[in-house]
Amino acid sequence: MPVETLLAELTPVAESLLNRHIASAKEWFPHELVPWSAWAEPPAELDDAVRRAVLVNLLTEDNLPYYFWSIDRLFGGDGVWGEWSRRWTAEEGRHSIVIRDWATVTRVLDPTELERARMKQVMAGFDHPIDGPAEGFVYVALQELATRISHRNTGKLLDRDGYEVMAKVAADENRHYLFYRDLVSAALDIDPSRMMLAIERQVRDFQMPGTGIEGFTTHAHVIARAGIYDLSIHHDQILVPVVLRHWQVESRTGLTPEAERARDKLLSRIRRIERVGRRMARNRDEVAAAG
Repeated sequence: MPVETLLAELTPVAESLLNRHIASAKEWFPHELVPWSAWAEPPAELDDAVRRAVLVNLLTEDNLPYYFWSIDRLFGGDGVWGEWSRRWTAEEGRHSIVIRDWATVTRVLDPTELERARMKQVMAGFDHPIDGPAEGFVYVALQELATRISHRNTGKLLDRDGYEVMAKVAADENRHYLFYRDLVSAALDIDPSRMMLAIERQVRDFQMPGTGIEGFTTHAHVIARAGIYDLSIHHDQILVPVVLRHWQVESRTGLTPEAERARDKLLSRIRRIERVGRRMARNRDEVAAAG
């Protein structure tokens, strides 16, 4: 099926999902969540892993110009696709505003370090292999959910005000995830082979939110050791509930031989991620117990 046909058939679905999204949205204002009085207090102290998580979460949100460019290029700017991407961009813009305002007044991050990191992150752009709209739908569904999880788990390790900020952002990310998750479900019904290939590639190439940030590998290792976002979380909270259960990849029929092979690779990779994730979690727990 030509990709133009897939997009055309998905347009009514996207319109319905956008209407659902708008109906469920509740207006909120970043300035109402920021404890401005904290500016007069001593700087807040954070555990290194939590500080790194806040930095990565914020820099991830900062790269919005390139995310919008990628989505606009993949889906087009006409009709419901353009309306969605612009709405999504407007909502995402609040995330960096509220997290940065909170981090600034509480001084949990060094503002000079943060601004230098932001400049490098945005100047570097966004580089993730996405071949066409089908892969784009899958990638953003996984990415939005991973971002939601990372924000919420970070918030649990902050004070009350920090928790409220991260919880509000995570709630937005969840609604964005639901849009893309259900779009992928509809696309699987229309063109299961194309979507199976897309899911296999994006699960294979997926990386934790924030890839591209300077020093990201070190940040990711520390964040994983703290249990904020690791392979076990990725398996248990993304791959199993979304890829296996919601998208029902194991029971999809009518696949081409190439798509069947992709499904086999996908299921094998998910099992391997589970094994590695469990081993890493055990090692982390043993180190914590011994320390």
